[in-house]
Amino acid sequence: MKGNDNMNLKDYVATIKDYPTEGIMFRDITPAMLDGKAFRKICDDMVAFAKKVGAEVIIGPEARGFIFGCPVAYSLGIGFAPVRKPGKLPRETVEVEYDLEYGTDRLSMHVDALKKGQKVLIIDDLLATGGTVAATIKLAEKLGAEVVGAAFFIELVDLKGIEKIKDIPVHIALKY
Repeated sequence: MKGNDNMNLKDYVATIKDYPTEGIMFRDITPAMLDGKAFRKICDDMVAFAKKVGAEVIIGPEARGFIFGCPVAYSLGIGFAPVRKPGKLPRETVEVEYDLEYGTDRLSMHVDALKKGQKVLIIDDLLATGGTVAATIKLAEKLGAEVVGAAFFIELVDLKGIEKIKDIPVHIALKY
């Protein structure tokens, strides 16, 4: 968006010390979502990245991947496919299990959400340890799609999640 090129997006992220537990610096994105110009800049930058990588469909993990993924898909006139926890989608699904710091979790998509060879862009709000995005990549590949990129509003650099993305092009608006 013209005029927003010099906008400092960090001004639209609230940092909450010791939330949800002591020692955590929580990055709250709701101020960015509440400001129309900031939210538009974040989404417009993701739209430009989606065009650059030739995305044909956007996929995003619940729930914050929906926040940025849906307006990007809408702006491009392409579809959005949700990635959800098991049991949240009403039709036949494909699932992948992934490791958490303590245990495992699962993500699912409808089996017909992506077409073989379709170029997919993953959008989420935050890249931390990379477990969610790695599982989302596996889901897309399991359905025969080609992941052409991943876009995030924020990366928590110290958690090294970027290492789980392989050689996929990445767009990140802010790094902490």
